[in-house]
Amino acid sequence: MRDGEEIADNAHIAAVAVATPSLSLQQAEAGRYLTERYSRALTSRNLSLMQDLFSNTAIRRRSFALEKPDDLFTEDLDGRIRRFTRWAVDLSAEAIEKALVQTGAACSDVSGLVVNTCTGYICPGISTYLIERLGLDRSIRVYDLVGSGCGGALPNLEVAETLLGRAPGRVVVSASVEVCTATFQMGNDLSLLVSNALFADGAAAAVLWRSKQGLQLIASSSRYAPEDRDAIRYVHKDGQLHNQLSTRLPHLVKKAVARVLRDLLGPRDLRVADIKHWALHTGGEKIINCIRDEIGLSEEQLLPTRAILSAYGNMSSPTVWFVLNNILDNGMDHGDFCVMVAFGAGLSAHAVLLKKA
Repeated sequence: MRDGEEIADNAHIAAVAVATPSLSLQQAEAGRYLTERYSRALTSRNLSLMQDLFSNTAIRRRSFALEKPDDLFTEDLDGRIRRFTRWAVDLSAEAIEKALVQTGAACSDVSGLVVNTCTGYICPGISTYLIERLGLDRSIRVYDLVGSGCGGALPNLEVAETLLGRAPGRVVVSASVEVCTATFQMGNDLSLLVSNALFADGAAAAVLWRSKQGLQLIASSSRYAPEDRDAIRYVHKDGQLHNQLSTRLPHLVKKAVARVLRDLLGPRDLRVADIKHWALHTGGEKIINCIRDEIGLSEEQLLPTRAILSAYGNMSSPTVWFVLNNILDNGMDHGDFCVMVAFGAGLSAHAVLLKKA
């Protein structure tokens, strides 16, 4: 879609559902596991820094796609991709089934499926496993999206919306799933230390339909700054993914978010203050605070984002759906606006304007 382009007025999000692994650790407990494992591998300075990162009270708990924590340290590379595949399918299937139940739709009513991830690569993609697991129609239209990082859920939503017109009366599913532990690395690298204190695993799904119930999709915008791609990305080292985060990331993200919101809200004569609800990707505490100060969000508007950061950390692309789900659980009034904002690899920022029907 072009910046700020209108979406068909009868495209609505009917339901949102989320799923996380059963292994949930308090942040301090997760920090102890890593300290015990890597006390000799890290320099004393980085060991102290890691302990400081894990003592940050902005994150209380995170969930991990592991049977037990030690599995993270003992798996080989083949075992890691098997674990990614198993959990990516299990979590996304759970989220999809929960979302469909909310709408009263059956798996046979699904005419389109879009799945995004950035934490593992399998061919054929996750979608084919979901067709089999859920018993979806074998003539369904499916798309697997990769490489969009933490912002991937919103481009996914746009693709899903375009599929709605192909099968009137049926529904389309947008699913985001990340197993960030499938890219776990540790070393004397600030990016890895921060990542290991921030990221977690989870999935989310949204059901779209043409019925004028739920959240109407009004418009969407995207902004890309490829010259800043090295500020947030995966890099390959020895054939494995290593997360790379720049110390300049909060500054770069706040500028990208401000621009994408101008594209989204400006043509509609809306201001930040006119938007009651904000589903802002968690990113991290510094990034949240920088965006707050740059665009003028209140702490009340940030409550859902901070709540999800505290309870789940940053699950990459599904996280923005977790925030929206929190908003829906707390209630929205008819006519309320909501803006979803996600950002990540690219460097990219995406925003979608919603209205409660």
